[in-house]
Amino acid sequence: MADGQTLKSGPVKTFDPYAARAQFPILSRQVNGKPLVYLDNAASAQKPRAVIDALVASMEGSYANVHRGLHTLSNEATEAFEAAREIVARFLNAPSAENIVWTKGGTEAINLVANGIGLTIEPGDEIIVSEMEHHSNIVPWHLLRERNGAVLKWAPIRDDGSLDMAAYAELLGPRTKVVAVTHMSNVLGTINPIAEITRLAHAAGARVLIDGCQGAVHATPDIQAVGCDWYVITGHKLYGPTGVGALYGTTEALESLPPYQGGGEMIQTVEKDRITYAKPPHRFEAGTPPILEAIGLGAALEWLSGFDRQAVAAHEMALYAHASARLADAGWLRVLGEAEGKGALLTFSVEGAHAHDVAQIMDRYGVAVRAGLHCAEPLAKRLGVTSSTRASFALYNTVEDTDAFVDALIKARNFFV
Repeated sequence: MADGQTLKSGPVKTFDPYAARAQFPILSRQVNGKPLVYLDNAASAQKPRAVIDALVASMEGSYANVHRGLHTLSNEATEAFEAAREIVARFLNAPSAENIVWTKGGTEAINLVANGIGLTIEPGDEIIVSEMEHHSNIVPWHLLRERNGAVLKWAPIRDDGSLDMAAYAELLGPRTKVVAVTHMSNVLGTINPIAEITRLAHAAGARVLIDGCQGAVHATPDIQAVGCDWYVITGHKLYGPTGVGALYGTTEALESLPPYQGGGEMIQTVEKDRITYAKPPHRFEAGTPPILEAIGLGAALEWLSGFDRQAVAAHEMALYAHASARLADAGWLRVLGEAEGKGALLTFSVEGAHAHDVAQIMDRYGVAVRAGLHCAEPLAKRLGVTSSTRASFALYNTVEDTDAFVDALIKARNFFV
């Protein structure tokens, strides 16, 4: 595994993908008269019964607003809400739940950090991102380029999709303020050496934000071992609800940021001529938070942590290997991203066919894949493609899913011959 990753201790279940699959109600449905083969997991994963039940139980049994109520329902909701924060902290191996800020997703978490850092960015200050970043980890830094005069520097990738670490190290300098890189590419599947990236950045005096929206699903990060300043996750890719995510920050890194939004909960006192703010994490949680969604994410992470994560990763990569083996002689297929140690994402282009057309034809056979730029336009230009198709594997996918995917892909290609 890449540096800064560990497996959580404690009892685990023997992993059985068919038993796991049975816990997802939606996977029993049909699409266009075919069994659903859901391979769009990198965009958003399906939800197990444990998450659905947790949301229903909260809505039916103990829903109220949190923190400020003195009645029973509010106390119960607050306890469940804060217990979910503790679960996120354990999942990431954070020192404390106070290092976890609730957000509405990974995008907001990155914007929260960029907005705060922006108050200290001066013209000529440098921000390093990589060529494989999702737009969510590009656009907030472009805003600082436009508004503050920051300089964006791009760490290049090699042809196999791996990060060029030597080139990255050369970019670091006295004006480098922030390094913002993905843990795992949502297009290439590349898993970056985030502990080494962090070590080099800190040695240069820069702070580090890691986009863990994919990495937290497949790579099991230990953020204390990584040592980064901030780490971002989003709930819906982790088998949890939409509309919720979390920002991990070291105590010092969070305390260095000003409030992101103003409103209730994020204050200590409000007077006509002065205001004082709450300490992190509540400083960054203005207004009514995503209560139900946070509880649902807690349920998702508890459920996911019940499996042997190493066995899950091995299962997902076995499916990737099976698909790759079946397509090994397909001269019309170009695979994007083949870095050593990558995660279970198969992104490709088909000779003579647009990715959108490929995806639509595959949908006729019940196979759901993603097509387009995958919110990574600089990466597409680096790879010389205008679009690509992506199949992303999850723990509930099976060999049968993989064969159905390959069969549908071959049929889609034959449509254009």
